[in-house]
Amino acid sequence: MTRRDLLALTPATILAGCSSEPEHKAAAKPAEPVSGLHALYQCYQRARQWSPDLKVVRLASIDLVEVKSQPGKVAGWQAIFASESLGQKRAYTFSVFDASISMRKGVFPEPATPLRADDRSFLIAAVENDTDAALGVALKHGEAYAKKNPNMPISYTLELGRKILDPMWRVIWGESATSSSFSILVDASTGQYVETLN
Repeated sequence: MTRRDLLALTPATILAGCSSEPEHKAAAKPAEPVSGLHALYQCYQRARQWSPDLKVVRLASIDLVEVKSQPGKVAGWQAIFASESLGQKRAYTFSVFDASISMRKGVFPEPATPLRADDRSFLIAAVENDTDAALGVALKHGEAYAKKNPNMPISYTLELGRKILDPMWRVIWGESATSSSFSILVDASTGQYVETLN
């Protein structure tokens, strides 16, 4: 092949190289819901920058329509922590998806507010069982109700128990405890069924 032949081929080769599509890009992994304990620890790590003497006041699930819930897992959570040394409490939201300005992917704090005398808190180490396990216990004790309401959303809260001074998962059939007519308490320390609330 002569030099002239090579020069004639060069523009075609360059154009072919420029117009070829890049290798298939790896598809972005869709957002997946997470368990309550996973979200609680994510928020806790961020909250320790605010105060090292944290206790948990409450954790509540937030359903996001953009990310389908799975058994014991949802896309959004809000944790509230107390700092006795500061005399304050502070809420942190965790989301796996950018749903809105107020619900962005990651962990975000809200302004601190005064700690009230009736704010009951507990150490995070007391939570040894997760929402997926709590749901399993709740389904055993609420099987009939679950079968009658198969499409009802399930939400979760974590607070210190009133009768037993352990943190309790409340597995709620419905969007919130106030609008629900059926929920089950599961001890978050022992994993044991505690009570059915109608």
